[in-house]
Amino acid sequence: MRLRALLDTDALGLRLLSGGDELDRTVRGVMTTDLRDPSRYLSGGELVLTGLAWRREPEDSERFVRILTAAGVAGLAAGEAELGAVPEDLVLACGRHRLPLFSVVEDVSFASITEHVVRQVSGERAGDLAAVVERHRRLMTSGPAGGGPEVVLDLLGSDLDLPAWVLSPTGRRIAGPTAEGPATQLPPAVRAQLAGEHLAARRTGRRGPLRLTAANGVPYSVFPIPSDDSADVRETVLSDWLLVVGAEAADWPEERLDLLHGVTQLIAVERDRRDAARTVRRRLAQEVLELVQTGAPPAEIAARLRVAAPVLLPGLGAAPHWQVVVARVEWGNGDAQGGGAPGAGIPGGPVAQALLEEVLVDPGASGPEPSDRIAVAHTGEEAVALVPLPALSDAPAGGSPDSAPAHDEGLHADTLLAAVREPLSRGLEGDGRLTLGVSAAVHSADGLRGALEEARHARRVAAARPGLVCAAGHQELASHVLLLPFVPDDVRRAFTARLLDPLRAYDRRHRAELIPTLEAFLECDGSWTRCAARLHLHVNTLRYRVGRIEQLTGRELSRLEDKLDFFLALRMNPQS
Repeated sequence: MRLRALLDTDALGLRLLSGGDELDRTVRGVMTTDLRDPSRYLSGGELVLTGLAWRREPEDSERFVRILTAAGVAGLAAGEAELGAVPEDLVLACGRHRLPLFSVVEDVSFASITEHVVRQVSGERAGDLAAVVERHRRLMTSGPAGGGPEVVLDLLGSDLDLPAWVLSPTGRRIAGPTAEGPATQLPPAVRAQLAGEHLAARRTGRRGPLRLTAANGVPYSVFPIPSDDSADVRETVLSDWLLVVGAEAADWPEERLDLLHGVTQLIAVERDRRDAARTVRRRLAQEVLELVQTGAPPAEIAARLRVAAPVLLPGLGAAPHWQVVVARVEWGNGDAQGGGAPGAGIPGGPVAQALLEEVLVDPGASGPEPSDRIAVAHTGEEAVALVPLPALSDAPAGGSPDSAPAHDEGLHADTLLAAVREPLSRGLEGDGRLTLGVSAAVHSADGLRGALEEARHARRVAAARPGLVCAAGHQELASHVLLLPFVPDDVRRAFTARLLDPLRAYDRRHRAELIPTLEAFLECDGSWTRCAARLHLHVNTLRYRVGRIEQLTGRELSRLEDKLDFFLALRMNPQS
């Protein structure tokens, strides 16, 4: 707004005392002060309001006006309440420095002037920002010439004092303010919480913006990035982006809410561009997957991998090694053992594909295209990822690359989901689950068929576990747990009931904790001393409990076969 507009507002009752030729100056803010030197709090363009408490002698006026002029303020408004009238020495000092000076009558509060100026300036800024958003949207619709979402997020911060970030459904930062500082930081735990709340709200049909106070005590408003409204929410909820604003939007006017919705539409264009950029990688993965599944000759698969490698790992000198990850998203009333059928009419493969692309992004990267050098295809209800790994240099001397150890290479199932388990569980709660299987690394096309089957078997192991988000790795396929997912459910129930039901019933009646005692005894390899110390029991008490277990079940915990039966029964019923 212009200084001239203040004189045109009768309710403010301002009277011009000096600087009539400077009324076209732009007012960018307002500040009230009675400090003798307020320069450290001025950034230029302010209307300064003062009660003149800083003035002790006429010479103070010259010094005060010189400070304001050097700071580039737009004008000065002095109240008449303290001295009854604005001193002539202040009027003369403002005249010498060409600083517009207004007098404020006693019955007009500084708060009224501040509110008027802030309202006018904010309205103009919002209008200017809306125009920028619209221009940026048109530019990005025709290509990435607009500079990405960071440009508009920076404008939200600088013009409306609204720090804002774009997050993925797992809480990964895609875009945010480019300036570094405490106000622009969004800790990982807060990102995960916000993403989880967003997914839960979307899944239950709550309309945005979502307003909440995060664990760090800061209020946030979360705006969903619009997607295909005609699709079932379960098709899009796990691939949606979200716009997070560091402010409470409950009392925002419609104009500001409309502006933020315009920003989300602009970001949706960026998301669509990101998806289009992955088309080549997806197509390459689909071609390789079809060759592997149809039993194509290794030479043909290797030729296709040589085409894929430069796309996925540009600049790589040698052919990479590969790892396979298989994912499945199941919708419906799945139980703890993963027996839920996919939701009717909801394509699980594309959902798992988008989610697996997000899960496999380098966790240390940010931005809309954070060097996610993986290729994900989908077939039926599952998604399959080909993850390239740098070629190993530690093959034994004189040996082939295939002789290099593979058990410690690449992705590990136990860490793959650590950063994303919380938000994804919120998005799946009560309605679905995600299971992943990870193969060992293979060093040639010959091994891809086996790696795919290995990853699928590992995913079945993960599906046998409780929880909404589970993963298993190839290391576990050499263990007894490989057998458990393939035991029929009725056999499981009969086996575990025969062994554990008598103990459960006894625990319910007597609160004897025989099941926890049995678990601890087996985990301590049958050591009476270590188990008693672990349970904080006397050894005689432990011996009494073990004797009761043997009496109720007819088994002997000194026999290896009976120990193994108990161990397997507990593993097949982890919530027992």
